[in-house]
Amino acid sequence: MKRNIVIAAVTAAALIGGGTATALATTGDDEGSARQAATPRSAGDDARDDQDDADDRDDRDDDAARAASTDISAREAIAAALKHTSGTAVSAELDDEDDGGKVVWKVDVLSGDSTWRSVSVDPAGGKVLGAQSDDEDDTARVRAALKGSSVTAEEAAKAVAGKGVVTSVDLDEDGEDRSWEAETRTPGGAEQDWKIDLKTGKITQDRSDAQDDDTEDQD
Repeated sequence: MKRNIVIAAVTAAALIGGGTATALATTGDDEGSARQAATPRSAGDDARDDQDDADDRDDRDDDAARAASTDISAREAIAAALKHTSGTAVSAELDDEDDGGKVVWKVDVLSGDSTWRSVSVDPAGGKVLGAQSDDEDDTARVRAALKGSSVTAEEAAKAVAGKGVVTSVDLDEDGEDRSWEAETRTPGGAEQDWKIDLKTGKITQDRSDAQDDDTEDQD
């Protein structure tokens, strides 16, 4: 009843004033429903999401192009780094050097008890471009993870090469499930993550990363 009176009063006022009036009449239940209503997405939100998706695709395409243009494999880059700097290779990654656009292999080598060296290797010819000292605070964990292992980073890279172009190999020294982790890319740009057992060399797909990617795609 009160709603009808309010609407009638507003309508009358609009007619008398010669203008236009808009009334929103709600009951207590309507107010509760309004408060619970979700804020609608704007066209700007959709546009930003589309742009983010396009940027992600561009990044994947760039990574795939870099991987495809590499003449020196991860295994060969590790071998070149170890020839230059003796020690144990702990990781190798195809990356931009200092964000300058030049792509190089970066191989981290643990020499002696606690000396870390980051060796840059030219992916076109395998030439060592330089090496510099690194400060790492996980040396003890790395040593503990590698103790008793029989599969090196070079062997892990070779083992997983059949899955695609290897763009990185890294030691996962945390937790009980210690292993080599490798990332590969197919000619189409698809990225996959793998685990290589430190003792047997057995390869398994990293399901946790695959599930994370699926979740991000659904969002």
